[in-house]
Amino acid sequence: MSREKLKHLLQQPRFESIILTIIVINAIILGLETSPSAMAAAGPLLQALDQIILVIFVLEIALRMIADFKGFWRDPWRIFDFIIIAIALIPATGALSVLRAFRILRVLRLISTIKAMRRVVTGLLSALPGMGSIVFLLGLIFYVFAVISTKLYAEVFPQWFGSIGESSYTLFQIMTLESWSMGIVRPVMAEFPYAWMLFVPFIIATAFTVLNLFIGVIVDAMQSEHEAEARAERDAMMSETEMILSEVRSLRKEISDLKSRLPTSN
Repeated sequence: MSREKLKHLLQQPRFESIILTIIVINAIILGLETSPSAMAAAGPLLQALDQIILVIFVLEIALRMIADFKGFWRDPWRIFDFIIIAIALIPATGALSVLRAFRILRVLRLISTIKAMRRVVTGLLSALPGMGSIVFLLGLIFYVFAVISTKLYAEVFPQWFGSIGESSYTLFQIMTLESWSMGIVRPVMAEFPYAWMLFVPFIIATAFTVLNLFIGVIVDAMQSEHEAEARAERDAMMSETEMILSEVRSLRKEISDLKSRLPTSN
């Protein structure tokens, strides 16, 4: 089979559907392998199926490299697939036995296979630069409030505010609004009645403001990614339309030339 035919075969929707089905089956098998009852009932069968699926994944990667070797390494999603399969091929024995747990990473191939999930991840990655300044702002707020809370409450509540690190973790719990009132703030207010003047502005600045900035950046990146994809589809459609119109014009010109060469009847 030539490379062009092989490439055409690998791009068929049916082939992609088969690989997607195998990935889902592999995820189910890996989940069943964590169940003692399932392993006791069909352990050898599950392990055999797992190895067969791994062989299929290796063959798929090999075929894609044969079909378009240079293009394979230009596509970050194919490199992502290659790394995941390479991790699965590392012998999980001795000190490397912990790598057996990372076989579940093969499920992440769904990201490169399903177009909608791939769009979401691409949007998240494009949002990272914009999120950098927000992370810096959040870290600055944490540092300021951690220093203040450590100086104010370290002596009475050393388990929560004994150091900047402990204060930062406590403030992170407060930011997530997990047991922040009855678990932390009210006990502190029992000793320091005006402690709310520190914690309420912190919650407003972090949970209700800065975290919403994260959401705004991510939504904007998703929208930009969607618009870029829609623009690319429109450009491709316009290019195809122009090509068709050009072919129609050429065909009409040829027909006109043929008519002009035909002998006219008296």
